[in-house]
Amino acid sequence: MSKLKNDLFLRACKKLSVERTPIWIMRQAGRYLPEYRKVREKADFITMCHTPELAAEVTIQPVDIIGVDAAIIFSDILVIPEAMGMKFDMIESRGPVFHHPLRNEADAKLLKRIDPEKDLKYVLDAVSLTKRELNGRVPLIGFSGSPWTLFTYMVEGKGSKNFSHVKKLIFNNPQLAHKVLELISDTAADYLSAKIEAGANAVQIFDTWGGILSQNDFEEFSLRYISEVISKVKRKEEPVIVFSKGVHFKLEELAASGADVIGLDWTMDLGEVRKKIGSKVSLQGNLDPTVLYAGKDKIKEEAKKVLNSYGEGSGHIFNLGHGILPDVDPENAKALVKFVKEESKFFQSKDAETQR
Repeated sequence: MSKLKNDLFLRACKKLSVERTPIWIMRQAGRYLPEYRKVREKADFITMCHTPELAAEVTIQPVDIIGVDAAIIFSDILVIPEAMGMKFDMIESRGPVFHHPLRNEADAKLLKRIDPEKDLKYVLDAVSLTKRELNGRVPLIGFSGSPWTLFTYMVEGKGSKNFSHVKKLIFNNPQLAHKVLELISDTAADYLSAKIEAGANAVQIFDTWGGILSQNDFEEFSLRYISEVISKVKRKEEPVIVFSKGVHFKLEELAASGADVIGLDWTMDLGEVRKKIGSKVSLQGNLDPTVLYAGKDKIKEEAKKVLNSYGEGSGHIFNLGHGILPDVDPENAKALVKFVKEESKFFQSKDAETQR
């Protein structure tokens, strides 16, 4: 931590004293930025993910342009199934598409065990290069999809409204589901460990589809494997963040998963969650991403509500409750970051004084 010029994010992850609340934004390296779109003109999305120099360039853009307190490596959660042998296309209007989804034992047998140091070397190279080019300005976050979320994409083959294929599989062949989830868990843990080794200061697990499961099924098919990944990640003091979208119903269990930080979507009451689990873990979030469509005064008003909801003291990382939307005006993102940096000092001053 000491080598970083700005370590507010890492301190907040560990509930240490901070002078103000750190802020970063999920999907901050993305197409809402004209500078990103300019790079994107040179290469398609997957090529950008596979090219360390391009990935590093767009990872650093929001640090320079928006002023966030952490960078998150530009990549995609689906590089893991891709490396395991499942090719996918990123279709502009539809998102990711696997042309041969996993539906049965024969499909599962085609998955290969991977070595991230070889099979995902381009991501690790992007982490190392970005770390060098950041030169200690802010921490760098690595990430992975949760085993359940990766499995859902692999089985559905694309985004879904009712998730019928993956639900059919877990209900009709739970043994196969667990076998594949175990394989993904081992891979995700190795991958996150390799990212830390390459220079990531923290890692986040995105459980985008955790909320589509019933409470019992969430414990069996998602939480169990999130906990497994965290227990296997090789780390020293690097924090682990878990963002499980839509999971209001297992907050205590998420807090006991081994994570240092729990990310919250915008439908949750930050203050209430703090009362419930805030003594055990730090909290990240949770402004509604669509607030960034509003005028600057409204953005400030809503951001202040988030700060007020958490209240005084460390242990809060300001973020959106999901990714920034592609048609948001970058000036609005800048205004949010500037406001949080200024206003949050008033929520940290007493805490900072008492802990010094």
